[in-house]
Amino acid sequence: MASKGGTRVKAGFYWRRSQWEIVPLSGAGGVLPGGPEETYHRIPVLVMLAVAPIMGALFVVFLPFIGFAMMLQYLAQSAVQATRHAAGEVAATLGPSWRPGEAFFFGRHKKGGKKHEKSADAKVEQKLDEIEKEIESKKQA
Repeated sequence: MASKGGTRVKAGFYWRRSQWEIVPLSGAGGVLPGGPEETYHRIPVLVMLAVAPIMGALFVVFLPFIGFAMMLQYLAQSAVQATRHAAGEVAATLGPSWRPGEAFFFGRHKKGGKKHEKSADAKVEQKLDEIEKEIESKKQA
């Protein structure tokens, strides 16, 4: 007999197929965990006594395989991440050097271009000094 999650049931063993889990309810019973989307099947006590050792033995036998599967999954995820990172680095290296939105007000730097850069910096510094003096004069006034 199938019961839905969240319903009150009598004591016994209930199997949730979606999680491969057995929920024991003792005493006067209780409420099954989960919402109405969860389906539980009541298992008779004698069936549970026969099935429990078999389930335990299967768990012990397949536990190493589960560990290997988890290790392989981790290694595969690491390999995919490393490949994505390497592909991104290659794409950045092979990409064009032109960058839209980047302005070259004084042209590209060439040999001997540092003189031009210094004069531009000097002009900016001079302009900033003038603005600073103007602010100070307005504060004193």
